[in-house]
This record gives sequence, C-alpha cells and structure tokens, in this order.
Amino acid sequence: MYAPYPENMMESIKKVEATRAERMATEPRRLTADEKDALLKEFHPDYNPDAFAEIKVGPNKGQKAPLELAAMLHSTSRLMSETIDLTKIDYDVDVLVIGGGGAGSSCAIEAHNAGANVMIVTKLRIGDANTMMAEGGIQAADKENDSPVPHYLDCFGGGHFAAKPELVKRLVMEAPDAIKWLNELGVEFDKEEDGRMVTTHGGGTSRKRMHAAKDYSGAEIMRTLRDEVLNLGIPVVEFTSAVELLKDEKGQVAGAVLLNMETGDYSVAKAKTVVIATGGAGRMHYQGFPTSNHYGATADGLVLGYRAGAPLLYQDSIQYHPTGAVYPPQIMGALVTEKVRSVGAQLVNKNGEAYIHPLETRDVNASGVIRECQEGRGVEVPGGQQGVWLDTPMIEILGGEGTIEKRIPAMFRMYMNYGIDMRKVPILIYPTLHYQNGGLEIDGDGFTKTIPNLLVAGEAAGGIHGRNRLMGNSLLDVIVFGRNAGKKAAAKCKSVELGEPNLNHINTYAEELKEANVETGNVSPLLLPKYARHER
Repeated sequence: MYAPYPENMMESIKKVEATRAERMATEPRRLTADEKDALLKEFHPDYNPDAFAEIKVGPNKGQKAPLELAAMLHSTSRLMSETIDLTKIDYDVDVLVIGGGGAGSSCAIEAHNAGANVMIVTKLRIGDANTMMAEGGIQAADKENDSPVPHYLDCFGGGHFAAKPELVKRLVMEAPDAIKWLNELGVEFDKEEDGRMVTTHGGGTSRKRMHAAKDYSGAEIMRTLRDEVLNLGIPVVEFTSAVELLKDEKGQVAGAVLLNMETGDYSVAKAKTVVIATGGAGRMHYQGFPTSNHYGATADGLVLGYRAGAPLLYQDSIQYHPTGAVYPPQIMGALVTEKVRSVGAQLVNKNGEAYIHPLETRDVNASGVIRECQEGRGVEVPGGQQGVWLDTPMIEILGGEGTIEKRIPAMFRMYMNYGIDMRKVPILIYPTLHYQNGGLEIDGDGFTKTIPNLLVAGEAAGGIHGRNRLMGNSLLDVIVFGRNAGKKAAAKCKSVELGEPNLNHINTYAEELKEANVETGNVSPLLLPKYARHER
C-alpha cells in the first residue's frame, strides 16, 4: 500500500477507504439553522471569551477585540519618540494608496484612469498581499440562471445578516462588470471550448457562480493588476510602510508619514485623499492559530485609521478557513482551497465518517473540524496536532482521471513536493487563520465615517461580509471596492483644499491611553510579525 503518512494515520485512511462507497452514495445532510448556531457557539474561536479584551480608548471604547489587536490599539505611535519635519514634503499627490495588493492596485488603476496623480506605497513589494494567496475563485452572478438577487441573499445570510446592506448591494451588483474588467485586462479565467467561463459552487452558494483560474486565481488576478499598474507608469514606493496618517486643522486626512523598511528613514507624503488598502491580520496569529496569510498581514490599516479617529466594525469577527494544511508540518497553515470540496472531496473524521456537508459555510465547517478534534475523532499527527481528512481521491472517482491536475494543479504540486499524492490518499486539514471579517467602517462609497477624504478598500474594511465571508467574495471585494475607491478618491480630490498637515491626533491618543491607565510598552502598527528578524 502507498504509505506517505505515519502508521497511525495510514490505519485511519483504511477506515476512510472502507466507507468511501457508502459515503459517495449518501451525501451528508445540510444542518438546520439551529444546529449551525449551536455548533458555532460551542466550537468557533470567535466565541472563546478568553481570547478577547475590552477596548479602553477611541471610537470603539467598551467593545471587544482579539487580545492581539487590542494590544496594538492600546500601544502608542512609534512617532512619539521621533521628530518629523512636516514642512518637508517628499511626495505630493492627489491620491495616496496605502497597500499594494488587489484592492490597492485596482484603486490606483481607476484613479489614474480618472486623471488623478496617484501613488502606491507598500511595505513589501507590489503584489505581496493576501490577494496573491487566494486560490479558489471569484464570485459573480453573470450566468443566465443567476442574478445579483440570489447572490445578495447568499452573502447576507452567510454573513449572519450582519453586513451593511448598501455594501452587499454594491458588491453583488458590480460583480459581473468586475469579471468583465478583469477578463479584458487579461486574466486567464477557466473557459469552455466555446469561450464561456467555467463556474462552480462554493460553500453557502445557491448557484454555480465561482469563476476561477485553476486554483491560483488570486495570483493570476494579482499578476494582471500588477502588470497594469506598471504599464500605466503609476509610481510604486516599495518596502515602505505608512506608520501614521496626517490630518490638517480641519480634521481632513492630509497624507501619511512613511517608514523605509530597509533604511529606517522617515518621509512625508502629502495627499488630498488617502485610501487604506492594507489587507488583513493573519500574521497576528490570533489564539495561536497558524495562518494562510502573507508575511505583512498585521492589521496595520486598522491601527492607522483607529488612532486617527475612524471607528471599527466587527473587529471581533475573524474567519478561520476550515481547511488549512496540518500535515506535513512544513506547510502547516497553508490554504487548502475550498475548491477542493467544490469539485468533490468530503470532510471525514478518523473513523471514516463524513460528519458534515462539505459545502456548509466556512465558519460552520471550521467549527465542525474543531469539534471532531476536541471530541476525540481527529487524527493525531507528529508534534501533537490533530486534523481531519479531506477525502481527495473522491474527486477523480467522481470527475474522472486527471480532474485534480486539471482543476487544482497548484494544490496537487504542493502535496507532491512532500510525496503525498492526493489522487491516491486523502490530505489532513485543520482550520487556519484566514480573513479579517471586520475592519474600518465605511459608507456605501467607501469613505470612513469620521475622517473626511479617507477611504478604505479590501480586507481592511468592515461591514461588507458581516460576520462570515463566503468563498470568492474576497477577490470580488478587492476588485469592486478597490475600483470604486479609486474613482471616488479621484473625483473627491478635485474639490479638496488642504491646510497644514499635523500629527496632533497621536498626542491626543496617547493622553487617552494615559487617562485610561493603559500601558503596553509597545508601539504600533506592528508592521511585521513578532518572529521577524530585526537587524536594526
């Protein structure tokens, strides 16, 4: 027998194989609403009371946030001990985009095309973002059996009816045009021989509306966006972090103070409008979870906006993707795309039982995995971790030989690098920290509630997905709201008259912390994970 796993895991696989025919004949039923709620409340990490702290200062004072995020919100600005000459302007633009992922790049492209003088600043390289890590696809209701209405209902219900309706409406109404825009820019979507796009189901969807480029959809979209940014000649300042927003005496955003990550030098960027597109928070490793996120995902935009006075929304809601790799340990936390389940793989415990429908929403399936492991039905792996099986051989039994290499080639190669042939044996998974459901609160046009001319796009924004996001709506989100932010910022900057930039708000915030008797001894934003090497 082909044996890429330790003996105890191979024994469990025998049970998976023994039940496969029966499981293929009878798919697990969908859970009722009450069953889902009960499962979430008992096992989802968002319901762990020990993992959250009360926010002591700022617009969300009295609300809760993950311990790690609360520590950043309770830390002082790294500029408190620096002298920054704000009269020396290093960059002067109409639109400053903070972040070089899918949202930031889409924003910059549209702002440039609208005639604005736009610049991207990003702490790593353009494209070093969670967009690049996305695999499964992008949703859009553009087939004849679909419309934005069922897409809206899927999103709103999947997010526990907590999303802001005007944001969901924009997301689904502009989705078909987003696909058309990307296709015309050159994204190589999967297509039938007649040119029609291939679409599949995702968890929580009532229609097949998932468009994909194999299982590296985000990388293909990011490649195309990055090329367009560079072809248009949009300035990109790489390896440079925005560490504090600037405001003028009227309270308008007026730019940002930037930190060169290589030299440690500060510079000043003046801007009539600013777009925060800094992405997620996976590298904060909330509750000790591994993450599928890129190296720079440390919730920086939330800290920048919050300290300047912009409120957060659903900052206590995090998405743990149900299928992160747990074995081999070299890829622990790496995303195993939901597309693996959408093309036929089932979630199976150590006894060979398919204990839940594979396409329940992500929070429900993540809770199910955690339950199986906590109640003794998980598979032990070396090092003390546990997981459950994703029965990938089912894909080729159902779809025919070659389906895995055709539909999920990147996933196939990742596992083959470690001698695991997912066509022959199942793969072991456990939830991985994947997405920041909450973020800075925005209105329907992407502007923050309290800081004039400050917009937010992509994963740093809260309210689009409610308290749970469906597969394929993040790539859609970064395109729809990134493009929108670029258009709105370019239009707005024409009427903006800036005063003198200042950093008064960081002193005010420090005083609030002092009055609240909060002292972490740290500075924020974090910029890089705590385990990053620091040469300086």
